[in-house]
Amino acid sequence: MCTEMTSAPPLPSTPPAFRVLVLKTAALGDVLRTTSILPGLAARGEAEGRKLDLTWLTAEGAEPLLAGHPNINSVVGIALEDKQAVERVGEALSKVAWDQILSFDDEALLCELATTIDGGRGAISGAYLTREGLRAYTADVAPWFDMGLISIHGKERADELKTLNTRSHPELFASMVGVELGEPRLELSEEVLTRAQERLAGLTGPLIGLNTGAGGRWTSKSLPEDRVLGLAKHVDDALEVRPTFVLLGGPEERERHARLLMGLRAEVQVFDGTTENSLLEFAALIAGIDLLVTSDSLAMHMAIARKTPVVAFFAPTSAAEIELFGRGEKVQSTAADYCSYKRDADRSSLTVERLGAAVRQCLR
Repeated sequence: MCTEMTSAPPLPSTPPAFRVLVLKTAALGDVLRTTSILPGLAARGEAEGRKLDLTWLTAEGAEPLLAGHPNINSVVGIALEDKQAVERVGEALSKVAWDQILSFDDEALLCELATTIDGGRGAISGAYLTREGLRAYTADVAPWFDMGLISIHGKERADELKTLNTRSHPELFASMVGVELGEPRLELSEEVLTRAQERLAGLTGPLIGLNTGAGGRWTSKSLPEDRVLGLAKHVDDALEVRPTFVLLGGPEERERHARLLMGLRAEVQVFDGTTENSLLEFAALIAGIDLLVTSDSLAMHMAIARKTPVVAFFAPTSAAEIELFGRGEKVQSTAADYCSYKRDADRSSLTVERLGAAVRQCLR
């Protein structure tokens, strides 16, 4: 008797992952705001029946801003001043067949790194190094890089385009990458959130963060100290329920912070958020307040990523680039050198009255 043999049905094949490499190393605020493209990339992979497998290459020290993000599989921190370390990373990442390399830094070293990793596969979208050793960028990212340091139009036209731009960073990047508009996201552990809540416990009234400095590089991003004090007094007088101001700043602002703390204590209720927080401790304090008044800074990007309402003020930089997603107000300079990226840009139109009105509007 002969028994007919039948073969087992073939097992369903698993579609390959959608492998994406993001190169974005600096500045910290720029790293954080670029996470707005990640939900769209994940959705694109799902639409193709593939799961997003995303690696993010960033500078050492920026890793905490990306760790735990649901759309990031791996974060690679790199010491950019260590040439051998950069070469090792390039060699390791070049062994992966990336579907897309999103190269968003225009420094020569990172353009070269992106080109090395791509290995001629044609997966780069963004900045790269030509065979002649010149920095260049692909046509799809022109809306952003045309306004930057390696613009094909030259610096004068690039500066003009930046001033004329009306599209936000998330809108521009979503359009360039070909995904839906998304929001940046910053993950914080329950432990770090709880510690911040404990520090803020017992404070009364609306908690209004004041992050009005700008470190050491961009003096004209900051609000003059006398105006910070005037703003706090103005808001304190205007609100029916007396607020508590949470004074925030970075290590480069210790002396400014100390002066502001002394001045504020004489006039309003103030809590010292200190200048000695880790990145995530700083972010957790921002997550725990009701409103942040801030310069164009890392603190602003943290607030946006944590959905904390924001009043942000702008003099040398572009307000149009910042998307608050309906959770805040922007106050921009009306001076002739607005968005000029000058270190001594005119801040005189950023008045106590204008900023105070924005604060009251947000707290309503």
